[in-house]
Amino acid sequence: MSVFHYLPLTEREREEMLRDMGLVSVEELFTDIPEQVRFAGEMNLFPPLSEAEVEKHLGYLAAQNYNLKDYICFLGGGIYDHFLPAVVQHVLGRSEFYTAYTPYQAEISQGVLQAIFEYQTLICRLTGMEIANASMYDGATAVAEAAVMSCGTTRRGKVLVSRSVHPSYRRVLQTYFEARDLVLEEVPMQEGSLDREGVEARVDDDTAALVVQNPNFLGMLENYEGLAELLHGKGAKLVAAVDPLSLPMVKAPADYGADIVVGEGQSLGNPPSYGGPLLGFYAARQEFARRMPGRISGQTVDGEGNRGFVLTLQTREQHIRRERATSNICSNQALNALAAAVYLAAVGPRGMEEVASLCLQKAAYAREKITSLPGYRLAFEGHYFKEFPVVLPGPPGELNRRLLEEGIIGGLDLSEYYPELENTALVCVTEMRTREEIDKLVSRMEGWK
Repeated sequence: MSVFHYLPLTEREREEMLRDMGLVSVEELFTDIPEQVRFAGEMNLFPPLSEAEVEKHLGYLAAQNYNLKDYICFLGGGIYDHFLPAVVQHVLGRSEFYTAYTPYQAEISQGVLQAIFEYQTLICRLTGMEIANASMYDGATAVAEAAVMSCGTTRRGKVLVSRSVHPSYRRVLQTYFEARDLVLEEVPMQEGSLDREGVEARVDDDTAALVVQNPNFLGMLENYEGLAELLHGKGAKLVAAVDPLSLPMVKAPADYGADIVVGEGQSLGNPPSYGGPLLGFYAARQEFARRMPGRISGQTVDGEGNRGFVLTLQTREQHIRRERATSNICSNQALNALAAAVYLAAVGPRGMEEVASLCLQKAAYAREKITSLPGYRLAFEGHYFKEFPVVLPGPPGELNRRLLEEGIIGGLDLSEYYPELENTALVCVTEMRTREEIDKLVSRMEGWK
């Protein structure tokens, strides 16, 4: 008999199925579950609801969430509230794209391949690198894949990572490395940035790469001049994680010698959306083309000379022998990458410069106002982009609860990630914040504690 039913089983069918399995009752199916953890009684479920009632109830549940339309957001830490041009959602909503997944019969999907190709091209122009793939799950996995690829290309088993790199990135790195018997060493911070002497003391002939971040997790813009030369002299690679919106204001990673450039692309046309889905971008020098994870879409011509697009490389385990695969990353986040491509095309180079400039200027204004308050100071002196760490007169959690009552989402409590930064919050100011909103934040912080 078939095991697929669209109607409830009859008693006779139930008895036949149990007999075929050698059982007397349905309860025997659950004997492996300890009795003390089994659910007893009846589940407290809603009675049947009409469509109108369901819609009303879902609206009630949705209203329980804090959202960025009703609340002023100064929270960052890797996911940001940036302006999303209407054209982004318009293009994503087209039927050719919004159900898009992996193009298994790739050459039939010329539109999807072209969108991916354009995305790759834009990422290369942003980072100054020669080749980019079709995107990763998120910034954390992009960092981890870059570190693993560095070990593969150098045939070495140790990677250094700055403690100023996003804590989630470092945790994902550790998970990757434990499964591969690779060594991950953390380089300490010095006044909120990479300790250069710590790098020099740790880099050796077994070092595959150093992973850094700019701006780093604390929002500080770091100077990596000369770092690539130090690493290359030892045969190691430089992996740079970057905020793509900062690149119009700072040197492209290629200009200070980075070999691989990765990062989180959520800020490029993707909403925060409860923390996901995200978009990892991954670019590198041409020499790494056959080692890069995921896919690379390429441009070519057909037999009649017409322009066309193909999946040039697919170095993942589903398509080639498992032992030759570079990664088991199996999705290219096509819709999120498309959003990034549309955003970059719509905003353009001048628009990107304006967004970066607004972030820089508004964050500087907020930093000056906050640190002028009694009891508040900057945790580290330095140059910042759109985030900065502020030492508060008390626990950030208490302040954030007070701010929420005023319709403000406060900064990130850094003590969870850096125990030495007690009573320190990471405040984020993007181009979305107005002078009035910043002044409101400052006025609510003034006199607290």
